[in-house]
Amino acid sequence: MSTLVHQRVEMARAGKNPTVICRVPSGWMVLGDTQFLRGYSLLLPDPVIPDLNVLDAERRIEFLRDMVILGDALLEVTNAYRINYTIMGNLDPALHAHVCPRYMTEPEEFRTRAAWNYPASQLDAVKFDYERDKELMKQITDAVQRRL
Repeated sequence: MSTLVHQRVEMARAGKNPTVICRVPSGWMVLGDTQFLRGYSLLLPDPVIPDLNVLDAERRIEFLRDMVILGDALLEVTNAYRINYTIMGNLDPALHAHVCPRYMTEPEEFRTRAAWNYPASQLDAVKFDYERDKELMKQITDAVQRRL
């Protein structure tokens, strides 16, 4: 099966995924295609698997640890006040974790709910831009490396 997660991991392995923040033991940390919430990131496992339950205990711990390390790094380098972690897999049957910084500057009607509750026009308003986002990616990488 070839999902978007599979495609992005293949691109990361080939050095052709511009959203890659860094490689970690469980896979790849990448910046999201949309940056309406600055620093929105994902953790993609390598190899790609259907869901968290497929992993043995050691690999589950490794994936979840890497997910939280990404969240800690985002807290360090952004002005986020908290991090939302989401693993769904409803659309693409391939494990991936959404790591979403939340900001006090968000309108309260959205800040207190899941980020996906923003109107679609806002979700897609700020696309990933390598030139704009590369310094943030470097800062995240440095913060992640200090935690590994």
